[in-house]
Amino acid sequence: MPDAYIVDAIRTAVGKRGGALSTVHPADLGATVIRAIIERNGIDAAKVDDVVFGCVDAIGPQAGNIARTAWLAAGLPEEVPGVTVDRQCGSSQQAIHFAAQAIMSGTADLVVAGGVQNMSQIPIAAAMLVGQQYGFQTPTAGSKGWAARYGDQEVSQFRGAEMIAEKWDISREDMERWALRSHERARAAIADGRFDKQIVPVGDYRTDEGPRETSLEKMASLKPLSPEGRLTAAVASQISDGASATLLASERALAEHDLVPRARIHHLSARGADPIFMLSAPIPATEYALAKSGLSIDDMDVIEINEAFAPVVLAWLKETGADPDRVNVNGGAIALGHPLGATGAKLFASLLAELERTGGRYGLLTICEGGGTANATIIERLDH
Repeated sequence: MPDAYIVDAIRTAVGKRGGALSTVHPADLGATVIRAIIERNGIDAAKVDDVVFGCVDAIGPQAGNIARTAWLAAGLPEEVPGVTVDRQCGSSQQAIHFAAQAIMSGTADLVVAGGVQNMSQIPIAAAMLVGQQYGFQTPTAGSKGWAARYGDQEVSQFRGAEMIAEKWDISREDMERWALRSHERARAAIADGRFDKQIVPVGDYRTDEGPRETSLEKMASLKPLSPEGRLTAAVASQISDGASATLLASERALAEHDLVPRARIHHLSARGADPIFMLSAPIPATEYALAKSGLSIDDMDVIEINEAFAPVVLAWLKETGADPDRVNVNGGAIALGHPLGATGAKLFASLLAELERTGGRYGLLTICEGGGTANATIIERLDH
C-alpha cells in the first residue's frame, strides 16, 4: 500500500473566548492556515486534490461547507473542492485520516487537511440549541432505539468526565495536579519558543492566550461544576478559537513538487466505547492502534492525548501504563485551549514538532469525542 507522507503541519495561536481571534470570521481563520501551508511549501494550489476540514456546530458562519469557503476565502483556485467533517472533538484528526486514506488508496496525491472553530462566535452545542427551537430537546430524545438501549439517562461530557473520575478513582487533587502541570508545561514551551515554527500569525497575533500562572491553592478554591462532583473549571479544557492545517502527499507528489517529507502515517484508526461515559474511548483506541501496528506504548516517544478533562488523561495513563513524561509534554487543552474542530490537526502539528525537537521516532495522537468514539494516529518521523 502506498505511504501517506506529512510535508507540513501548522496552526494559528489559540485564542481564548472573547480574545484576539473572537471577531475573525471562521472562513478567514481557516483561510489563514490554508494560504500559509500552500505558500510555505511553494506548491501550485491548483494541484491540490481536495481540502478536508473539521468543524463542529457547522451553523451560521461555520455552515455551508467551511472547508470550501475557507479555501475560496484564501483566494485559491475554484477548481479545487473541499469537504467538512464532524467527528466532534476529533474532527480535524479524522480529516487527516480521510486525507491519508485517499493518498494510500491511490485516488489522491496532494491533500490539505485541518480544521477551524470560532467558539466565541458559535458556542459549543449551538447546533443542539437551534434544534431545541424546533422542538428537538437533545440529539437522542425521541429515539425509540436509543431509549431501549440506554434509557433516558443524562448524556453529557460533564457527566462522562465525573463517571470516569469515579470509576478510575481519580481524586480532585490528582486532577488539579495534572492541570497545574499542563499550565506550567505550556508556559515553559511558549517561553522556549517551541511553538514558533508551527504557528502562523493572524495579523499581529501569534501567541497562545490560554496558559496562565495558577496554583493548587487557587484551584482548590473553585466550586465543583456539580454539587457532589469532583470536576471544576480548572481541570477542564478551555473554550477557544483557532485553525490548523496539514499538507499530506504521495510519493509521486513529493517528486513532482520537490517536497521533503517530515514524517509518514504509520497507523490510523478509530474505535468506540460507552457513549454515556463518552470520553473513555482513547483507551480502547490506543489498545487497538498498538495491536494493529505491532508497536507498544513504550515505542511512543511523544504522545498527545487531548485534555478535554483531566480525568480523561489520568484514566488513560492508568490503563496504558504510558510514561507521563512523554505525554502532553508542552501542555494540553487545559492550558492551551480546545478549539473543537481544529484541535486534532493542532495537536498533530505539536506532535510532529516535538518529535523533531527531541529526535524521537514514533508519535501517538488520540482524542476523545462526543458519542463515545476516539481516533488514534501513529506517525513515524523521517530522519533525513
